Amino acid sequence: MSVDAKTKSIVRDLSLAPEGHLKIDWASAHMPVLNKIREQFEQEQPFKGLKVTICLHLEAKTAYLAKVVQAGGAEVTITGSNPLSTQDDICAALVEDGITVFAKHNPDPEEYKSLIVKSLESMPDLIIDDGSDLASILHSERPELAANIRGGAEETTTGIIRLKAMEKEGTLKFPMVAVNDAYCKHFFDNRYGTGQSAFDGFMRTTNLIVAGKSVVVVGYGWVGKGVAMRAKGLGAKVIVTEVDAIKAVEAHMDGFEVMPMMEAAKLGDLFVTVTGNKDVIRGKHYEVMKNGAILCNAGHFDVEYNKPELAALSTGIRTVRRNIQEYKLKDGRSIYSLAEGRLVNLAAGDGHPAEIMDMTFALQAVGLKYVNDHYKEIGRKVVNVPYELDEQVARTKLESLGIGIDVLTEEQIAYLDSWK
Repeated sequence: MSVDAKTKSIVRDLSLAPEGHLKIDWASAHMPVLNKIREQFEQEQPFKGLKVTICLHLEAKTAYLAKVVQAGGAEVTITGSNPLSTQDDICAALVEDGITVFAKHNPDPEEYKSLIVKSLESMPDLIIDDGSDLASILHSERPELAANIRGGAEETTTGIIRLKAMEKEGTLKFPMVAVNDAYCKHFFDNRYGTGQSAFDGFMRTTNLIVAGKSVVVVGYGWVGKGVAMRAKGLGAKVIVTEVDAIKAVEAHMDGFEVMPMMEAAKLGDLFVTVTGNKDVIRGKHYEVMKNGAILCNAGHFDVEYNKPELAALSTGIRTVRRNIQEYKLKDGRSIYSLAEGRLVNLAAGDGHPAEIMDMTFALQAVGLKYVNDHYKEIGRKVVNVPYELDEQVARTKLESLGIGIDVLTEEQIAYLDSWK
């Protein structure tokens, strides 16, 4: 164990490390793309002498990403991007591996934020962010901690929205790679990853069936597509609500009912919010919901359905099962909220499957190397993962599956580049 990491870190219980190591070993055994990148990083040492701060959902797959960045020569500090998704045994294991950790499961809001700030006090050269939590603090509260930052990589839709707003205002201090917008991220992570893990969290938490229920999917972006597809596969009747006309037409042509939330609120048994916006379900919707309706969120922040307005309509709130709160309404109805409105797939489950996060975290690793190699020419902008890196991750994934594909001939390439 690194003495430095042990003395600096703030975690719940170091004695939990053995269980954490087992979880990380299991995840890494199912992440062949990241294993390949780790081999390259060990040889090339792209981050030698640099400090990297990571803010992600702190569970086994994230832990392995941190170890891969560490293998590239970095001094790594990590914190959690959600208080309920942090796993204390994983934190303890990372400390034993020489990574400085500032994270605990379910700290109070003040401590949670202080742990994120502590992770930045290492004065990092590079960051990996989720929801732009690190970048937001660096820009709004502790700009002096950004003095060394060359750039970073962002994981989520929500984070990219915030970063692009900073860029538009001219306040963004360093370049950020929009990992979320890479093809291998939104095609596979957002669609297949969240599609499966949201229902993993729902079923583990409630022990209820999905088949036969009316599932309202709020938002039909990449995540919404995945959630709707999995709900249909589990036997649900799927309703989609949208504000984007093109996505609404797509949902209709994919075979789902499309309607305004006010109508869907009367029909839904389970509501899954995936918009990245706030108050998409609020007071007037709660007033018409069925008795026993269940709310859960698979967006980054716990603001997608308005909890204060739900509480205001209630005579009491009680925890009826782990990660399930019952709101008893004044007219006698009950509405249930899963995981306090936080990410249901992580706060009430183990998150995306390892094979999915293998591709996403491979993009994080190569994206971080890219921004470190090119931060001067990129400037203070949000940029996409270069297509060749995206394709590299996909090809490595195919190789790990034993799948081959065709390659264009020189004549075919020339034909595609000609106009005659």
